[in-house]
Amino acid sequence: MKAKTRLFGEIDIEEEKIITLESGMIGLPEMQQFALIFDNEKKSGGSIKWLQSMDDPETAFPVMDPTEIAADYNPTINDALLQPLGTLNEENTFVIAVLTVPRNVKEMSVNLKAPIVINTDTGKGKQIIVEDDVPVKFKIYELLKSRKEKAGEQACLH
Repeated sequence: MKAKTRLFGEIDIEEEKIITLESGMIGLPEMQQFALIFDNEKKSGGSIKWLQSMDDPETAFPVMDPTEIAADYNPTINDALLQPLGTLNEENTFVIAVLTVPRNVKEMSVNLKAPIVINTDTGKGKQIIVEDDVPVKFKIYELLKSRKEKAGEQACLH
């Protein structure tokens, strides 16, 4: 399927790669079809991906795996909220969190309070508000910067 996007131009998305958020995203219930776009050439962790709306070419959200910045991230979620996604297990559950990148990039944050849980077997996903006391705006700029600097140092050693 061809998709027009503001950020990536026209791209090919395989039908089975479409993620359906039946309730949409929080505040955007009309947007229900998405594709996860990432750079295949980046092999290392920490990469930011894009959750591209298939309903609106102008809308794409930067997202990332929250465990990449909070290794112990394991939020409490009401099981009833996840039932529409189908049977979830360790192999088919994929969790992403939305980033906010304001003009002052040092204020970049990730929303740990409202992750998107995706069943990779069914292609269904849902944005959930977790029960835990975790931040909506978890600042990540300094963490990412220090990781990049360490990676650069390690590259110099080899």
